[in-house]
Amino acid sequence: MQHQTHTVDRPREHCGLFGLFGIPKAASLIYTGLFSLQHRGQEGAGIVASDGEKVRSFKGQGLLSEVFAHHPPTELPGHIGIGHVRYSTTGSSRPQNVQPIVFECFDGIWALAHNGNLTNARKMRRAYQEAGAIFQTSTDSETLMHLIADPMYRTRTRRVERSLNELEGAFAFLIMTKNSIMAARDRYGFRPLSIGRLGEGYVFASETCALDQIGATYERDVLPGELVTVDEKGIRSTTFCEPIHGPLGQCIFEHVYFARPDSMVFGQNVHETRLKLGRRLAEEHPVAADIVIPVPDSGNDAALGFSRASGIPMDYGFIRNHYVGRTFIMPEMEQRHDSIDLKLAVVPGVVRDRRVVVVDDSIVRGSTCRRRIAALHHAGAKEVHMRVSCPPVRHPCFFGIDFPTAAELIATQRNIEEIRQFIEATSLGYLSLEGMLAAFEHPGDFCAGCYSGKYPVELTETMNKKDLEKT
Repeated sequence: MQHQTHTVDRPREHCGLFGLFGIPKAASLIYTGLFSLQHRGQEGAGIVASDGEKVRSFKGQGLLSEVFAHHPPTELPGHIGIGHVRYSTTGSSRPQNVQPIVFECFDGIWALAHNGNLTNARKMRRAYQEAGAIFQTSTDSETLMHLIADPMYRTRTRRVERSLNELEGAFAFLIMTKNSIMAARDRYGFRPLSIGRLGEGYVFASETCALDQIGATYERDVLPGELVTVDEKGIRSTTFCEPIHGPLGQCIFEHVYFARPDSMVFGQNVHETRLKLGRRLAEEHPVAADIVIPVPDSGNDAALGFSRASGIPMDYGFIRNHYVGRTFIMPEMEQRHDSIDLKLAVVPGVVRDRRVVVVDDSIVRGSTCRRRIAALHHAGAKEVHMRVSCPPVRHPCFFGIDFPTAAELIATQRNIEEIRQFIEATSLGYLSLEGMLAAFEHPGDFCAGCYSGKYPVELTETMNKKDLEKT
């Protein structure tokens, strides 16, 4: 598999976590749960399972079905396990960077899986290397491994609490020993992590759609700054940091783009949020048109909301080819353009001789949007009005989303009219920041730094996804 390049025209998903405790044939259920999280990462997948005595693991590059095609999860017996699907937000797409990370320290075998970005990873990595530590991967996640391996505290829970408190940035972690699972979120709650029940067992997942997939019942979210431990004694909760005195930093892009619409994320249904975004978009940018079409799949719900609010009927003017290879692993721009042509096809009968409103969740670089609008004109659309269910993305993300650099973001380089001209749309309207925040019950608890440039935490250092390969 070829490495990802940075000529992406979409923000990229980060990672998906799934874990079980106290459930027979855990690995098979983890495999099923990870299928519901495949949209969060397609570069690699792995599962670690334990029967209480022995820890076994298997992982590799590619989609879940590719990784386990010849190594079924039934080969990993046990009633405890964690799984991970990966998109690289730090570290390149290399075999050694696939998670979960399995390691041995003075008190046994551990495994960990991470979603997010640690903003102080480079500094901590350098300090450990100067002390003689050897790193096996180029991911920021391995930093926690070295912290846990430090025998300063003998009890596992206390050691993990101390280790988590040393970390800065965004994280949701699943941490496993041969007879326990721990789940944690950073103090600002950037990344989601939910707790469910299945019979007498416990389930952890990045999104609730994965709980639904295996028939588990959603209980609650892991709280920001909380460490939840499950073992043979039951479930218990501790806090590993002082509570913040101010708003949280939950990633708003989870609702705008990343999460599946059938998930509850940060206590709010994603489908309902996107409907609200579409309704508000129609109010802010009305247009005389004949048809509303979404860019599938993440634009579907916002387009439905736009249609209902505007009274303009919705139809499916794009058909997605689900069997095209993932465009972001193709390194050459020519290959990427060919792939984009194959990924979405226009339905001429829907758009011919009509004034069309296209609803999408974001415009990042603009090249893909431009090609799709050209395809609509080629199919006979009289007008193409572009509507975007979020504000312009003008700033990078340091907390677990792989945006292009600021120099590659079209909204950083051009104003709205210049973007409209570049994508060759009849008109262009973005949802305002105020309009987007109005879709949330607690808008102050969301990070919208990629739109506003205001982040909930002060950045002591910033990092490119491959920076740790240089240290």
